[in-house]
Amino acid sequence: MLPTEALKRKAHSLGFELAGVCPIDAPVHWSEYGQWLDRGFAGTMDYLQQHLAMKRDPRSLLATAKSIVAVGLNYNQDNPAEPGSPHFARYARGRDYHKVVRGKLRRLADWLDGEHPGGDHRACVDSAPILERDYANSAGLGWFGKNTMLINSQRGSWFFIGLLLTSLEFEPDSPAIGGCGSCRACIDACPTGAIVNTEGRWQVDARRCISYLTIEHRGEIEPELASQMGGWTFGCDVCQEVCPFNQPRESQPIRALETQEPDFLKLRMWPPLAEVAEIDDVRWDELTQGSPIRRTGLEGIRRNARINLKNGRS
Repeated sequence: MLPTEALKRKAHSLGFELAGVCPIDAPVHWSEYGQWLDRGFAGTMDYLQQHLAMKRDPRSLLATAKSIVAVGLNYNQDNPAEPGSPHFARYARGRDYHKVVRGKLRRLADWLDGEHPGGDHRACVDSAPILERDYANSAGLGWFGKNTMLINSQRGSWFFIGLLLTSLEFEPDSPAIGGCGSCRACIDACPTGAIVNTEGRWQVDARRCISYLTIEHRGEIEPELASQMGGWTFGCDVCQEVCPFNQPRESQPIRALETQEPDFLKLRMWPPLAEVAEIDDVRWDELTQGSPIRRTGLEGIRRNARINLKNGRS
Protein backbone atom coordinates (compact mmCIF):
# COMPACT_ATOMS: atom_id res chain seq x y z
CA MET A 1 0.00 0.00 0.00
CA LEU A 2 1.09 3.54 -0.72
CA PRO A 3 1.59 6.07 2.10
CA THR A 4 -0.74 9.07 2.15
CA GLU A 5 1.43 11.90 3.47
CA ALA A 6 2.37 13.35 0.07
CA LEU A 7 -1.17 12.85 -1.23
CA LYS A 8 -2.65 14.82 1.65
CA ARG A 9 -0.07 17.57 1.31
CA LYS A 10 -1.02 17.94 -2.34
CA ALA A 11 -4.73 18.00 -1.49
CA HIS A 12 -4.11 20.75 1.08
CA SER A 13 -2.04 22.73 -1.44
CA LEU A 14 -5.04 22.68 -3.80
CA GLY A 15 -7.18 24.32 -1.12
CA PHE A 16 -8.85 21.33 0.51
CA GLU A 17 -8.89 21.72 4.28
CA LEU A 18 -9.70 18.04 4.85
CA ALA A 19 -8.31 14.91 3.19
CA GLY A 20 -8.42 11.21 3.98
CA VAL A 21 -8.50 7.77 2.38
CA CYS A 22 -10.70 4.72 2.73
CA PRO A 23 -10.78 1.37 0.91
CA ILE A 24 -13.31 0.31 -1.72
CA ASP A 25 -15.97 -1.31 0.44
CA ALA A 26 -19.74 -1.35 0.50
CA PRO A 27 -21.09 1.78 2.21
CA VAL A 28 -21.36 1.31 5.96
CA HIS A 29 -24.91 2.66 6.18
CA TRP A 30 -26.25 0.86 3.15
CA SER A 31 -29.18 -0.76 4.94
CA GLU A 32 -30.14 2.51 6.65
CA TYR A 33 -30.11 4.28 3.30
CA GLY A 34 -32.46 1.66 1.87
CA GLN A 35 -34.79 2.06 4.85
CA TRP A 36 -34.79 5.84 4.36
CA LEU A 37 -35.89 5.35 0.76
CA ASP A 38 -38.51 2.76 1.72
CA ARG A 39 -40.07 5.21 4.17
CA GLY A 40 -40.61 7.67 1.33
CA PHE A 41 -38.31 10.23 2.93
CA ALA A 42 -36.76 11.02 -0.48
CA GLY A 43 -39.98 12.64 -1.64
CA THR A 44 -40.11 12.95 -5.41
CA MET A 45 -36.39 12.34 -5.91
CA ASP A 46 -37.07 9.12 -7.81
CA TYR A 47 -33.59 9.12 -9.33
CA LEU A 48 -32.20 8.05 -5.95
CA GLN A 49 -34.07 4.76 -6.23
CA GLN A 50 -33.10 4.31 -9.88
CA HIS A 51 -29.38 4.52 -9.03
CA LEU A 52 -29.65 2.27 -5.96
CA ALA A 53 -27.87 -0.79 -7.38
CA MET A 54 -24.87 1.25 -8.54
CA LYS A 55 -24.42 2.84 -5.12
CA ARG A 56 -23.72 -0.47 -3.42
CA ASP A 57 -20.33 -0.90 -5.07
CA PRO A 58 -18.11 2.06 -6.10
CA ARG A 59 -16.52 -0.17 -8.72
CA SER A 60 -19.66 0.34 -10.77
CA LEU A 61 -18.14 3.79 -11.41
CA LEU A 62 -14.50 2.69 -11.77
CA ALA A 63 -13.96 -1.04 -12.20
CA THR A 64 -10.29 -0.90 -11.21
CA ALA A 65 -10.80 1.22 -8.08
CA LYS A 66 -9.00 0.17 -4.89
CA SER A 67 -9.08 3.33 -2.78
CA ILE A 68 -11.24 6.41 -2.33
CA VAL A 69 -9.65 9.76 -1.56
CA ALA A 70 -12.15 11.98 0.29
CA VAL A 71 -11.64 15.73 0.54
CA GLY A 72 -13.44 18.62 2.20
CA LEU A 73 -13.60 22.24 0.99
CA ASN A 74 -14.83 25.00 3.32
CA TYR A 75 -17.64 27.21 1.99
CA ASN A 76 -18.52 29.14 5.15
CA GLN A 77 -19.17 32.87 4.83
CA ASP A 78 -21.32 35.53 6.41
CA ASN A 79 -24.89 35.30 5.12
CA PRO A 80 -27.23 37.91 6.60
CA ALA A 81 -30.87 37.93 5.54
CA GLU A 82 -31.74 41.27 3.99
CA PRO A 83 -35.38 42.46 3.90
CA GLY A 84 -36.82 42.43 0.40
CA SER A 85 -33.97 40.37 -1.04
CA PRO A 86 -33.75 36.66 -1.90
CA HIS A 87 -31.97 34.57 0.72
CA PHE A 88 -29.80 31.67 -0.46
CA ALA A 89 -28.01 28.97 1.53
CA ARG A 90 -24.33 29.76 1.99
CA TYR A 91 -23.13 27.02 -0.35
CA ALA A 92 -25.04 28.54 -3.27
CA ARG A 93 -23.86 32.14 -3.09
CA GLY A 94 -20.80 31.77 -5.32
CA ARG A 95 -19.73 29.64 -8.25
CA ASP A 96 -21.20 26.16 -8.65
CA TYR A 97 -19.35 23.92 -6.20
CA HIS A 98 -19.53 20.97 -8.61
CA LYS A 99 -17.23 22.84 -10.97
CA VAL A 100 -14.88 24.11 -8.27
CA VAL A 101 -14.40 20.83 -6.39
CA ARG A 102 -14.25 18.73 -9.55
CA GLY A 103 -11.58 20.99 -11.02
CA LYS A 104 -9.41 20.57 -7.93
CA LEU A 105 -9.93 16.80 -7.92
CA ARG A 106 -8.83 16.62 -11.53
CA ARG A 107 -5.64 18.45 -10.63
CA LEU A 108 -5.13 15.97 -7.82
CA ALA A 109 -5.61 13.12 -10.30
CA ASP A 110 -3.07 14.72 -12.64
CA TRP A 111 -0.60 14.87 -9.76
CA LEU A 112 -1.19 11.19 -9.03
CA ASP A 113 -0.52 10.38 -12.67
CA GLY A 114 2.81 12.14 -12.40
CA GLU A 115 3.75 10.36 -9.19
CA HIS A 116 2.34 6.94 -10.08
CA PRO A 117 1.87 6.61 -13.86
CA GLY A 118 -0.67 4.19 -15.24
CA GLY A 119 -3.42 4.58 -12.64
CA ASP A 120 -7.13 5.08 -13.27
CA HIS A 121 -9.05 7.83 -11.49
CA ARG A 122 -12.60 9.19 -11.36
CA ALA A 123 -13.77 12.35 -9.60
CA CYS A 124 -17.20 12.38 -7.96
CA VAL A 125 -18.87 15.56 -6.72
CA ASP A 126 -22.46 15.10 -5.60
CA SER A 127 -23.78 13.95 -8.99
CA ALA A 128 -22.40 10.40 -9.32
CA PRO A 129 -24.35 7.49 -7.76
CA ILE A 130 -22.21 7.04 -4.65
CA LEU A 131 -22.85 7.71 -0.95
CA GLU A 132 -20.35 10.53 -0.46
CA ARG A 133 -20.90 11.11 3.24
CA ASP A 134 -20.47 7.43 4.09
CA TYR A 135 -17.07 7.28 2.41
CA ALA A 136 -16.01 10.65 3.78
CA ASN A 137 -16.88 9.34 7.23
CA SER A 138 -14.87 6.15 6.61
CA ALA A 139 -11.93 8.31 5.46
CA GLY A 140 -11.96 10.25 8.73
CA LEU A 141 -13.37 13.58 7.53
CA GLY A 142 -16.28 13.70 9.96
CA TRP A 143 -19.07 11.90 11.80
CA PHE A 144 -22.84 12.04 11.33
CA GLY A 145 -24.81 14.61 13.30
CA LYS A 146 -28.47 14.31 14.18
CA ASN A 147 -29.23 16.53 11.19
CA THR A 148 -27.40 13.89 9.06
CA MET A 149 -24.72 16.40 8.13
CA LEU A 150 -21.11 15.25 8.30
CA ILE A 151 -19.50 17.10 11.19
CA ASN A 152 -15.78 17.51 11.74
CA SER A 153 -15.05 18.07 15.42
CA GLN A 154 -12.53 20.84 14.64
CA ARG A 155 -14.13 22.44 11.58
CA GLY A 156 -17.86 21.86 11.92
CA SER A 157 -20.01 21.05 8.90
CA TRP A 158 -19.52 23.96 6.50
CA PHE A 159 -17.64 21.96 3.87
CA PHE A 160 -18.26 20.31 0.52
CA ILE A 161 -17.30 16.68 0.03
CA GLY A 162 -15.43 15.43 -3.02
CA LEU A 163 -14.33 11.88 -3.78
CA LEU A 164 -11.59 10.64 -6.05
CA LEU A 165 -11.81 6.94 -6.91
CA THR A 166 -8.41 5.54 -7.84
CA SER A 167 -6.90 2.23 -8.88
CA LEU A 168 -3.95 3.02 -6.63
CA GLU A 169 -4.08 1.41 -3.20
CA PHE A 170 -3.34 3.78 -0.34
CA GLU A 171 -3.09 3.17 3.37
CA PRO A 172 -6.59 3.82 4.76
CA ASP A 173 -7.40 6.28 7.53
CA SER A 174 -9.58 5.40 10.49
CA PRO A 175 -13.26 6.40 10.40
CA ALA A 176 -14.14 9.61 12.21
CA ILE A 177 -15.64 9.22 15.68
CA GLY A 178 -17.87 11.71 17.43
CA GLY A 179 -21.44 12.47 18.39
CA CYS A 180 -24.01 15.08 19.33
CA GLY A 181 -24.68 13.72 22.80
CA SER A 182 -27.91 15.11 24.22
CA CYS A 183 -27.86 18.23 22.03
CA ARG A 184 -31.15 18.96 20.22
CA ALA A 185 -30.29 22.37 18.78
CA CYS A 186 -30.88 21.43 15.14
CA ILE A 187 -34.00 19.38 15.89
CA ASP A 188 -35.64 22.17 17.87
CA ALA A 189 -34.63 24.90 15.40
CA CYS A 190 -35.81 23.21 12.19
CA PRO A 191 -38.80 25.33 11.06
CA THR A 192 -40.68 22.39 9.53
CA GLY A 193 -39.75 19.56 11.90
CA ALA A 194 -37.88 17.70 9.16
CA ILE A 195 -35.38 15.98 11.51
CA VAL A 196 -37.18 12.91 12.81
CA ASN A 197 -36.30 9.91 14.96
CA THR A 198 -37.13 6.59 13.34
CA GLU A 199 -36.40 3.46 15.35
CA GLY A 200 -33.71 5.22 17.36
CA ARG A 201 -31.94 6.83 14.38
CA TRP A 202 -32.16 10.51 13.45
CA GLN A 203 -32.99 11.08 9.79
CA VAL A 204 -34.22 13.93 7.60
CA ASP A 205 -37.63 13.60 6.00
CA ALA A 206 -36.90 15.44 2.77
CA ARG A 207 -40.61 16.01 2.19
CA ARG A 208 -40.54 18.55 5.02
CA CYS A 209 -37.01 19.90 4.52
CA ILE A 210 -36.82 23.50 3.26
CA SER A 211 -33.76 22.68 1.14
CA TYR A 212 -35.70 19.95 -0.65
CA LEU A 213 -38.83 22.07 -0.99
CA THR A 214 -37.02 25.07 -2.48
CA ILE A 215 -34.72 23.08 -4.78
CA GLU A 216 -35.93 19.59 -5.68
CA HIS A 217 -39.70 19.80 -5.27
CA ARG A 218 -41.63 20.64 -8.41
CA GLY A 219 -45.04 22.28 -8.43
CA GLU A 220 -46.82 24.02 -5.59
CA ILE A 221 -45.80 23.59 -1.96
CA GLU A 222 -48.34 22.71 0.73
CA PRO A 223 -49.53 25.97 2.34
CA GLU A 224 -48.57 24.82 5.86
CA LEU A 225 -45.00 24.05 4.79
CA ALA A 226 -44.79 27.18 2.62
CA SER A 227 -45.69 29.35 5.60
CA GLN A 228 -42.78 27.84 7.54
CA MET A 229 -40.19 28.55 4.82
CA GLY A 230 -39.76 32.13 6.00
CA GLY A 231 -37.36 34.00 3.73
CA TRP A 232 -35.40 31.04 2.34
CA THR A 233 -35.43 31.33 -1.46
CA PHE A 234 -32.95 28.54 -2.22
CA GLY A 235 -31.83 26.01 0.33
CA CYS A 236 -31.71 26.42 4.11
CA ASP A 237 -28.91 26.66 6.69
CA VAL A 238 -30.87 26.67 9.94
CA CYS A 239 -29.69 23.29 11.28
CA GLN A 240 -26.07 24.21 10.60
CA GLU A 241 -26.34 27.75 11.92
CA VAL A 242 -27.42 26.53 15.36
CA CYS A 243 -25.00 23.58 15.55
CA PRO A 244 -22.50 24.04 18.42
CA PHE A 245 -19.73 22.59 16.24
CA ASN A 246 -20.18 25.52 13.84
CA GLN A 247 -19.81 28.14 16.59
CA PRO A 248 -16.44 29.79 17.25
CA ARG A 249 -14.71 28.94 20.49
CA GLU A 250 -11.64 30.51 22.01
CA SER A 251 -10.02 27.09 22.14
CA GLN A 252 -10.96 26.27 18.54
CA PRO A 253 -11.18 29.55 16.55
CA ILE A 254 -10.75 27.60 13.32
CA ARG A 255 -14.47 26.86 13.45
CA ALA A 256 -15.22 30.51 12.73
CA LEU A 257 -12.96 30.77 9.69
CA GLU A 258 -14.60 31.84 6.44
CA THR A 259 -13.78 30.19 3.15
CA GLN A 260 -10.68 31.33 1.31
CA GLU A 261 -11.90 29.95 -2.01
CA PRO A 262 -12.17 32.91 -4.44
CA ASP A 263 -14.90 31.25 -6.52
CA PHE A 264 -17.15 31.04 -3.47
CA LEU A 265 -16.59 34.68 -2.55
CA LYS A 266 -17.58 36.09 -5.95
CA LEU A 267 -21.18 36.90 -5.07
CA ARG A 268 -23.82 37.77 -7.64
CA MET A 269 -26.14 40.71 -7.23
CA TRP A 270 -29.75 39.56 -7.39
CA PRO A 271 -32.78 41.82 -7.90
CA PRO A 272 -35.37 42.30 -5.13
CA LEU A 273 -37.79 39.50 -4.29
CA ALA A 274 -40.64 41.24 -6.10
CA GLU A 275 -38.63 41.11 -9.33
CA VAL A 276 -37.45 37.54 -8.76
CA ALA A 277 -41.11 36.50 -8.43
CA GLU A 278 -41.65 37.70 -12.01
CA ILE A 279 -38.19 37.10 -13.47
CA ASP A 280 -38.03 36.26 -17.16
CA ASP A 281 -36.00 33.47 -18.72
CA VAL A 282 -33.36 35.80 -20.19
CA ARG A 283 -32.54 37.43 -16.84
CA TRP A 284 -32.73 34.03 -15.11
CA ASP A 285 -30.22 32.59 -17.54
CA GLU A 286 -27.83 35.50 -16.97
CA LEU A 287 -27.99 35.24 -13.18
CA THR A 288 -27.59 31.48 -12.93
CA GLN A 289 -24.78 30.81 -15.40
CA GLY A 290 -22.30 28.67 -13.45
CA SER A 291 -24.43 28.84 -10.29
CA PRO A 292 -25.96 25.97 -8.29
CA ILE A 293 -29.15 28.02 -8.05
CA ARG A 294 -29.96 26.96 -11.60
CA ARG A 295 -30.99 23.58 -10.13
CA THR A 296 -34.35 24.86 -8.89
CA GLY A 297 -35.44 26.04 -12.35
CA LEU A 298 -37.15 29.24 -13.43
CA GLU A 299 -40.60 28.26 -12.18
CA GLY A 300 -39.13 27.09 -8.88
CA ILE A 301 -37.36 30.36 -8.12
CA ARG A 302 -40.48 32.35 -8.99
CA ARG A 303 -42.57 30.13 -6.70
CA ASN A 304 -40.09 30.46 -3.85
CA ALA A 305 -39.93 34.24 -4.16
CA ARG A 306 -43.72 34.47 -4.10
CA ILE A 307 -43.78 32.39 -0.93
CA ASN A 308 -41.11 34.62 0.66
CA LEU A 309 -43.19 37.70 -0.15
CA LYS A 310 -46.32 36.10 1.29
CA ASN A 311 -44.36 35.27 4.44
CA GLY A 312 -43.69 38.96 4.92
CA ARG A 313 -40.15 39.17 3.54
CA SER A 314 -40.85 42.18 1.31
